[in-house]
Amino acid sequence: MAQATIRKGAPATPSEPAEARRARGRPQQRCDEETRAVILEAARHEFAARGFAATSMENVARRAGVSTKTLYRIVPDKKALFEATVTHRLDRFVSVVSLRACEGGDIEAALPDALLACAELVLDPEVIALQRMILADSDKFPDIPETFYIKAMRRSVAALAEWLLVQQKRGLIVLDDVEAAAGMLLGMLVFQPQRDVMFGRKPPPTRSELERRAKTCSALFLRGCRRGAVARA
Repeated sequence: MAQATIRKGAPATPSEPAEARRARGRPQQRCDEETRAVILEAARHEFAARGFAATSMENVARRAGVSTKTLYRIVPDKKALFEATVTHRLDRFVSVVSLRACEGGDIEAALPDALLACAELVLDPEVIALQRMILADSDKFPDIPETFYIKAMRRSVAALAEWLLVQQKRGLIVLDDVEAAAGMLLGMLVFQPQRDVMFGRKPPPTRSELERRAKTCSALFLRGCRRGAVARA
């Protein structure tokens, strides 16, 4: 009986083009910018949950779904990863505050919005957890509190100061020192609730509570520095 000749490696059924076969099943490649964003998001959760000392690059890579080789290619070490994580979070905050500085000239409506963005950053549960961990690890890693102070705390004040400067240039408020005023305003807004949460006395404020506090602080602040109020004084 004649036997059919079977060619080695020949497909049993018609197949799709080779390029389509290669694309199917191969994970889509992310660009480095997207991969970096995924890594920083994973690192933010790891640092907040474990602190700086207990966070490992391996755990961050696992949470981000990347290899440790990829992680080290994008971020060279854990200290650089922490700094990049803080900077990435503050970049988003600064962009929000800067945008709200450009939204019209109604400062009575705009300032509470800007303050709400500040309060949501400072009183975010992960940010509170991160600060607790930083304080706990400060003796072993003194560079970490310094990084957080410069990259987060000082930068948040600077962003609010820049917002106030824009309003002053528009002629809406009068201030001798916008950075000092920003520090005072931010302290009035978040100091007490931040202490309550940090020491476990109260849960983080709800959004409606933050909105009310932002409006109250805004009204008190503007009562002293609006151009009309300063002129009457």
